[in-house]
Amino acid sequence: MNTSNSYEIAQLGAQVLRQMAISVPDVHDADIQQLIKDMQTALSASEGVGLAAPQIGVSKCIIIVASKPTRRYPCAPLMEATVMINPSFEILSATTEKDWEGCLSIPGIRALVPRYTHIMAHYTDIQGIGVTLPMEGFVARVFQHEFDHLEGKVYLDKVENNTDIISESEYFKLH
Repeated sequence: MNTSNSYEIAQLGAQVLRQMAISVPDVHDADIQQLIKDMQTALSASEGVGLAAPQIGVSKCIIIVASKPTRRYPCAPLMEATVMINPSFEILSATTEKDWEGCLSIPGIRALVPRYTHIMAHYTDIQGIGVTLPMEGFVARVFQHEFDHLEGKVYLDKVENNTDIISESEYFKLH
């Protein structure tokens, strides 16, 4: 597995962002553990609140959800960075809410994206233990955004109307 460019965030147009990510058969594999460390480093060097393995060029089913207040998301709730391997989710409520999203792979743009407000996430943690975690609000939004990357989708694919897409500079004028 080549993670030599592990700190470079794949940008929109990179083929890896449009591929279905491959399931991780063994979380204890040395390459997988290194990939997780690379993802953690890349995320901590950014102002992002989540990251998917495809974003650092590796098409594997691993995401990190790390909600915290940053310049990009000043009102984000605090959540310990959580590595989620082979994640899936179920919808707990059909209620959706449109809110602003951005993406490290699509710099300079924000868009209003509808997401489920209450979900139940299922994943394997870095010790290989299965976890079920209810999520709501912003954290559920981050999970769904990162999960989309594993399915070869980006948040702009979910936008209902092109007028819901604005430049990040305009977003900051509004918020």
